[in-house]
Amino acid sequence: MQFKINKITSALLASGLLLATHSAFAADPEIEALRQTILDLDQKIKVLERKNEIAAEEAAAKKKETPVVVAGPTGFGIKSADGQFEYSLKGLIQLDYRQFDNPDHLANSDDGFTARRIRPTFQGTLFGKYDFRFTPEFGETDNTNTGTGNISRVIDAYVDGRFDPAFKIRAGKFKPFVGLERLQGGGDIKFIERSYVSNNILPNRGLGTSVYGDLLDSKLSYAVGFFNGTNDGGEETTRVDANSDKDYTARVFTTPFKGSDSVLEGLGFGVAGTYTNSSTGTLPSYKTPAQQLNFFQYTTGTVGDGTRVRVSPQAYYYYGPFGVIAEYARVSQEVRNAAGTVNDTLKNDAWQIAASWVLTGEDASFKSVKPKNPFETGKDGWGAWELVGRYQENNIDSSAFNTASGARFANPLTSAKEAKTWGIGLNWYLNQWVRLATNYEQTKFEGGGGGTLANIRDRDDERILFSRLQFQF
Repeated sequence: MQFKINKITSALLASGLLLATHSAFAADPEIEALRQTILDLDQKIKVLERKNEIAAEEAAAKKKETPVVVAGPTGFGIKSADGQFEYSLKGLIQLDYRQFDNPDHLANSDDGFTARRIRPTFQGTLFGKYDFRFTPEFGETDNTNTGTGNISRVIDAYVDGRFDPAFKIRAGKFKPFVGLERLQGGGDIKFIERSYVSNNILPNRGLGTSVYGDLLDSKLSYAVGFFNGTNDGGEETTRVDANSDKDYTARVFTTPFKGSDSVLEGLGFGVAGTYTNSSTGTLPSYKTPAQQLNFFQYTTGTVGDGTRVRVSPQAYYYYGPFGVIAEYARVSQEVRNAAGTVNDTLKNDAWQIAASWVLTGEDASFKSVKPKNPFETGKDGWGAWELVGRYQENNIDSSAFNTASGARFANPLTSAKEAKTWGIGLNWYLNQWVRLATNYEQTKFEGGGGGTLANIRDRDDERILFSRLQFQF
């Protein structure tokens, strides 16, 4: 269009020049009228050109303001053209089948299907620096670690303020920056269930606030927090705290070789901990890997009475298809028995080491494996295959059982002193959204859990086969 206008303009101007030349020899009124017509047309053409320029400018400005709709591998959402505002929908669905080798038919150890996690997530960004996340849970699990049963609930509801890479603030209900494995997403963990460290010792989620950030080119991260507080392995569900005692959390983690060509590039290590002081604290029960059976629980009426300190050194290492994660957690808890006659400080701990190997050659990482060749019928791709193995222990302080039977903090007839578990598994990532997993785990209990007062014996071993179909986007 612009080219045609320019051609017309050139032709008219050329005609005007010719006519102007002839006008020197003749002042024909018709020629003067034609000259005026040409000048009028030239003016109109300039007006049209300007209108075209304005229309193009308006179209470009409108394009900059038009929101962008996203529907792809990372989920569904909409964001402003300048990226300052964004909203997205994500989801995680896990369908499990659990099969027990259980000749004694212990309670809560029946075979069957369960919807382990059903989590839609709504998240977004406001003004380029304020992030929010809201995640309800409709799956079977209740990780409050209080034995209150399964409940649908909100597990994440928080706001982030990213004022600087070194200074960010998070407030609401979220995972405290404490446990390494706990900070992995529910769809990224290598085993179907997390370890004793995550499920029985360190906090799951709580209501509070944290200041955190990254320093030294993101090679060092820190976090400090202030929370209502939860039991060991627990998730806070109450809207109003029942007491004024609060949990203080802190964590430092470093990846000193990040961004280098060293074989240690994938090394990360750090330490985290929590502290509180409570005279009315309820106490948790400790679960087996199957998450359906308490292998240890305090006697009725035993409460936390004083300080509770958790410490957890932690590390991971990834190199090519190989990965390993290691954690230790120790909790020192002051307790009082039901009669109020005995006080003590109990020290329980747990540790795990888990290794993974991606058989198809993809890189291992803290996140899920992304297949190079996704599985598709009729094509050569078979997705990614990952072999995993883990050993873990959960140990209870002997003092919980050593006092007189009427004053004990735990009953050796129903609670074990130690749980030792080994497990292996195979993960098949069909693509980045769908995963099939199979785990076998076997747990040996020591120090009680069965028998009679005259003949206390160890609880029978727990053997379980897990299977999972996972879909996340």
